[in-house]
Amino acid sequence: MGLKMKIRLPKGYPYLYETHLHTSQGSACAVDTGKRMAETCKAAGYTGIIVTDHNWGGNTAVNRYLPWKEWVGQFAEGYEDAKRAGDEVGLDVFFGYEAGYRGTEFLIYGVDKEFMLAHEELRTATVEQQYRLIHEAGGMVVHAHPFREEYYIPEIRLYPEYVDAVEGINATHSNRKSKAHNDKSFDDKAIDYAGRQKLPMTAGSDIHRTDLFGGGMAFSRKLESIQDFIRAVLDGEDYLLTNGEFWFTKDGQKIGEAAADDR
Repeated sequence: MGLKMKIRLPKGYPYLYETHLHTSQGSACAVDTGKRMAETCKAAGYTGIIVTDHNWGGNTAVNRYLPWKEWVGQFAEGYEDAKRAGDEVGLDVFFGYEAGYRGTEFLIYGVDKEFMLAHEELRTATVEQQYRLIHEAGGMVVHAHPFREEYYIPEIRLYPEYVDAVEGINATHSNRKSKAHNDKSFDDKAIDYAGRQKLPMTAGSDIHRTDLFGGGMAFSRKLESIQDFIRAVLDGEDYLLTNGEFWFTKDGQKIGEAAADDR
């Protein structure tokens, strides 16, 4: 059973969204189901979550050699489980996924299960082709944890021309509760990179279980949809980033401690 927490949000930003979350149905590295993740995030004070399970190019929990229709159907089960639970408890649950390309990973927002079913070419798409396909569908590509160093990442690859934003804050890098990938310099480099490339930043916990970090993005208003989230990021709307311990401006400047009550 995960440690229960209640996030205290900063004045003026009462709507917190987890943008990087995995479920055991879709990600082999995750521990808890979509239902449990949704219920726990609601209890902690999140307004919404985006389920971003690993696709066939990453640590997927689904047999990547299944026929395409069957693969997509099983892959979406984590999101669908979370969505049902979210509807019951009053948590917004949006669809996304984490695309892997030889160890480099991207958060894909703004497409859905039906889009994936209609585009089997995603399975063999290059980074450039992926960007085109997602853009044609009105989606957004974010470079996830671009400077993380791990055994499964053979080299740091940067694609500023084929992403719309950078995950500047990944809570697994800098939250004291994290037991993996814990190196704050990964975030420092991502923030610097995003600034130099003039790319907007996102933040997420990269959470795999109900022991939440409290990371994500806080807005002054409630987001209506995943497309609303994309517009907010790309149009330069005001929001805050957090790793669950500190708050940052959307440009990555630390502005204060993030408070949470552990219970």
